[in-house]
Amino acid sequence: MIKVSHHSTVNEEKAVLSDWKFRQTEGEEWLPAKVPGCVHTDLLKNNLISDPFYGENELDLQWIDKKDWEYEASFDVPAELLNKNQIEIVFDGLDTYAEVFLNDEHLLSADNMFRSWKANVKPFVKEKGNVLRIHFKSPIQTDLEKLEKQGYNFPAVNDHSEDGNVGDKNLSVFARKAPYHYGWDWGPRFVTSGIWKDVHLRGWSEARIEDLSILQKNVTASEANLTALVEIEAEEEGERELRIQTEEIELIQTVQLKRGMNEVSLDMKVQDPKLWWSRGLGDQNMYEFIAEIRKDGSLVAGKTTRTGLRSIKVIREKDDEGKTFYIELNGVPVFAKGANHIPNDSFVTEVTLERYRHEIQSVVESNMNMLRIWGGGIYEYDAFYELCNEYGILVWQDFMFACSMYPGDEAFLKNVKAEAIENVKRLRNHPSIALWCGNNEIDTAWSAYDEDGGWGWKQQYSKPIQDEIWQAYEDVFHTILPEAVENHMPGVYYWPSSPMSDWTGDSRQHTSNTSTSGDIHYWDVWHGLKPFEEYNHHVGRFMSEYGFQSFPELKTVESYAGEGDMALDSKVMLHHQKNGRGNYLIKEYMETYLPEPKDFPSFLYMSHVLQAEGIKTAIEAHRRKKPYCMGTLYWQMNDCWPVASWSSMDYYGRWKALQYYVKRSFRDITLSIDGTNRTKIDIHIISDILSDMNGSIRMSLSTFDGTLLREWNESFALKSNSATKFVTLETEEVIENRDPNNIVFKAELELEGEIIDAKYHYFTSVKNLSLCKPNLKIEEVSTSSGKHYTLETNTLAKQVYVTSDLEGIFTDNYFDLIPGEQKRIEFLTRSKDQGFTKGIAEGIKVHSMSDFIKE
Repeated sequence: MIKVSHHSTVNEEKAVLSDWKFRQTEGEEWLPAKVPGCVHTDLLKNNLISDPFYGENELDLQWIDKKDWEYEASFDVPAELLNKNQIEIVFDGLDTYAEVFLNDEHLLSADNMFRSWKANVKPFVKEKGNVLRIHFKSPIQTDLEKLEKQGYNFPAVNDHSEDGNVGDKNLSVFARKAPYHYGWDWGPRFVTSGIWKDVHLRGWSEARIEDLSILQKNVTASEANLTALVEIEAEEEGERELRIQTEEIELIQTVQLKRGMNEVSLDMKVQDPKLWWSRGLGDQNMYEFIAEIRKDGSLVAGKTTRTGLRSIKVIREKDDEGKTFYIELNGVPVFAKGANHIPNDSFVTEVTLERYRHEIQSVVESNMNMLRIWGGGIYEYDAFYELCNEYGILVWQDFMFACSMYPGDEAFLKNVKAEAIENVKRLRNHPSIALWCGNNEIDTAWSAYDEDGGWGWKQQYSKPIQDEIWQAYEDVFHTILPEAVENHMPGVYYWPSSPMSDWTGDSRQHTSNTSTSGDIHYWDVWHGLKPFEEYNHHVGRFMSEYGFQSFPELKTVESYAGEGDMALDSKVMLHHQKNGRGNYLIKEYMETYLPEPKDFPSFLYMSHVLQAEGIKTAIEAHRRKKPYCMGTLYWQMNDCWPVASWSSMDYYGRWKALQYYVKRSFRDITLSIDGTNRTKIDIHIISDILSDMNGSIRMSLSTFDGTLLREWNESFALKSNSATKFVTLETEEVIENRDPNNIVFKAELELEGEIIDAKYHYFTSVKNLSLCKPNLKIEEVSTSSGKHYTLETNTLAKQVYVTSDLEGIFTDNYFDLIPGEQKRIEFLTRSKDQGFTKGIAEGIKVHSMSDFIKE
């Protein structure tokens, strides 16, 4: 059975194949399959394997990737499609090594998950009883042969080969498939096979438009100079009329087409364009462009695309301290606020539009404006980028290479080139794409120009093999990928590796924690066991990675662990921690900064607070250094399975404390209190908006029981898009010999009579504070605009944690509350079709840190 659907391509019939079955190649029984999908999900749906995410089940499922699998679909072809002169079958995504047969005719061989594949089936297809069969070869068995031929292992620190029962053999580097499928230090090892995107028949006659892209040569507020690039496939030579239209503009040009593929360009201008802006700076205006091919006045083919008009650059200019690294959007320097994104699921076909929308709306709710699509995952589905366009989220787009060295044979390089061109072309109409990056961490890991530098990779090889491996690197990341971007998305910046200091071809190329140009991944906190305070002393021009782990909340832990597993060192808890000593690192840092939790559920809560406090320190240190530092992207936004990791939002989309902290620390106008030096308090004001402002800051000192000790106001004037140190207060003068364990300093930023930010500062470590158990009261209040909740306390309530039985978020959470204050929050339910909607919490509970401390 096939479904016929009409899309934005005119005079073209498209039929999606929908009924599939699968089997192990040497098996006899065919079972129902869901396409898009993969072998693992199909086995699970047929109850042939246990939940891959539960307990240690991952280890029991490693046999799957050693087998060959077959998928088969039988179908008839509708007359309207069969009567077309040209009929092709198109595979939008095959994972990964596949032989394709139609009616026993071999159509094609596929070897790249990130490419689409097509074949002419006009000679083979018939009206009734067609059989399409796809034979997926084991990626493990296939690449074991490549490794043997190569003669040596490539570095690939992600490759959990021992979990996959292949010893020390790093196989991920040979297959052009998602690197994280082979494991990572936050993810399991599920090396999938299957049909991960639609399969469809496409029929057309005379001509069709393959692609319509709008290249933006020069865009200003007064004029946008564009080139419409149209790829036209024609059956025969001849003169045709090409029309391009958007809003009131229509351009007509006579073109001479040859048989086969034609590329036609047409320059156009849009006067006073409505520009596309990132979140916080303006509206996300989009234009619809229509291309049509006509013959003798009759419509032959057409295609529609949407894009936003903007000027986007990466500015790297020398200054007194090194070289800048920032995004300039429509002439405005943008401080990038965001996170690194990984795939939302180990099985990518399980990701729905609703899950994408939840993530992007969480990004928006958290006052972010950028996500980095990290290079160990996938080039995301179109829906992801469309949501980024809609909500104004800039995208740092990696090519899919990470933490490994790669082969350099002709076939591999040819495959990479085709992958790069296809994906650059697929994504080039998305205004959210801010830059392309070649890979994750490979330049610094190998450190070719520093004999003793890097991660110890090159030292494992003889000099001739070192040269061979590095030549392959340069071929991919310094030639093939930048040429793909330059030729097919001109004007968009290419950066070879993240992190990197500069593209110099000598030792200055490699980054360090003290680099004054390029971007930095700062991991001395966590991997280097350094204290949180070090975040204040290591700030680069663009902080593209740093992070700290926490566990997910109890409800999520219970999805993969039983009651007997609820211990830090249980087998299941260690299995759902892919970072070696990760569980114990959390415990060690917790002993430094927080009171001792009373039990395991309390440990989960404390891990949230610990992570949030650490990353808050980093984010605000980076923002205070604006414009020297112009970007902060923490690791990581999301999870691909339920696990202890660096994410701020767990696998089920549940916000951790960090997500709420990020929302506060990423406010477009915010206060930041730096108390790194215990003898003083530096208060900073940071603005990302494009207008100057005047306001005041109200400062106060109170005891934990709410007694106001002193209060004072000071006015300020702040330039647009800037950061400034507002005032420095001497600690001794503020506290005046009072007990530092029982007082809190508060600063509130007021603009036009409204408090838009408030920050608290304590004069000692949280673990030393004199915390009493508060009497927290919460009240539901109904107004004309809906319901909200107010909270009050009789003594300092530290890290107030509000929960609901319904899935959703509160507008604030994990906040401090002082007697005399009234905190107002709302509940946003997670709606399947509309994202977050204002709602009513059910089964609401309120806790504070004192509920989780061991007495």
